[in-house]
Amino acid sequence: MISYHGLKLVFRDSTKVQRLGTYSYTRCKYLMCCFSSSLYVEANHSHSPNMRHRSESGCSLLHRNQHLFYHKRNIFSKFWKNAQKRSKIKVEQPFFEKVLPGCVSTERVVPSHIQVPSYTASATVLSEEAITVPPSTPDIKTKTDIDGMRQVCQIARKVLNTAAQAVMPGVKTDEIDKIVHDTAISLKSYPSPLNYKGFPKSVCTSVNNVMCHGIPDDRPLQTGDIINIDVTVYHEGYHGDLSETYVVGTPDPKTVDLLAVAKLCRDAAINICKPGEKYSQIGEVISYICEETGYGVVPDFCGHGIGKYFHGPPCIIHCRNSEIEEGIMVPGVTFTIEPIITEGGTEFVILDDGWTVVSKDGSRSAQFEHTILITDTGVEVLTASVT
Repeated sequence: MISYHGLKLVFRDSTKVQRLGTYSYTRCKYLMCCFSSSLYVEANHSHSPNMRHRSESGCSLLHRNQHLFYHKRNIFSKFWKNAQKRSKIKVEQPFFEKVLPGCVSTERVVPSHIQVPSYTASATVLSEEAITVPPSTPDIKTKTDIDGMRQVCQIARKVLNTAAQAVMPGVKTDEIDKIVHDTAISLKSYPSPLNYKGFPKSVCTSVNNVMCHGIPDDRPLQTGDIINIDVTVYHEGYHGDLSETYVVGTPDPKTVDLLAVAKLCRDAAINICKPGEKYSQIGEVISYICEETGYGVVPDFCGHGIGKYFHGPPCIIHCRNSEIEEGIMVPGVTFTIEPIITEGGTEFVILDDGWTVVSKDGSRSAQFEHTILITDTGVEVLTASVT
């Protein structure tokens, strides 16, 4: 018999094998049901440590042809333990502190040798149109552009990985900001959030009930907190953007589940991206997962095109939508996918600082983000860790 404790989910296509993470038995069964043609699991086994188990039975109907995906919820129920929403399962709510803004330190200095984006030229809070020159429609990157995007996205990854090492009880989010700032500068890059439309810091740190755009301050992290670190850097004329949510200390089961679903939403949405696919299908996939797992997706904050500009078309709506304005994906387009997944309601309040977004009901949320490139044959995750 195989023990299904701590299964490792693996995505495979013709060009790569990517370990998406370790999930529970039911999460793996669900994912294998959805993407059976390209997913399998690795399970530890005392006699056959390298044994890999592919999904079987009727779930093969749900292959990468996503047109079947949305209409086969009956198959989903066969592989979801007890066929019930996670919100209906009584799990003790973990204690966490609701976060309010603290004291923000002075702006960090950028050395003169660092190339800066146009919006840093003035201390005035400018409009989006004044500080960037995005195209009116999704632009097709040239080979030079793509090389530049690959480079800056890997720099952003290094910065995030460095900052993540500091996530522990007692560390202030302002200290994480300093790490991000100093690491970006050491890699000859500019931390894109700094002075963007007046944002005072080099990174966004969103803790617990803060959905996004949290400003680093003097609040120390506490055991049981979750923190999203959203890094964007600017290097040689291009921006690269990614974020991940981390647990401070030892996670409880409910926190593990929230983060697993948030990461799943991002990864499943990326998996459907390819030339000819509708942008609206991203929201369809994420909404389906949230409906079946009992979580919510915040509809008001979108992914975005990125390149020489920080934000531009296409607008990536993470919830189910009928928008057709952005059309279909074509090779050469780069954009982010970054759904905010919440345990409670999706309504929010923007605090007096003009940036910090907190959940209206005080519930927690988690977010994972990648910058991706649509290729001739599929999708390339530009901000993925390179091993």
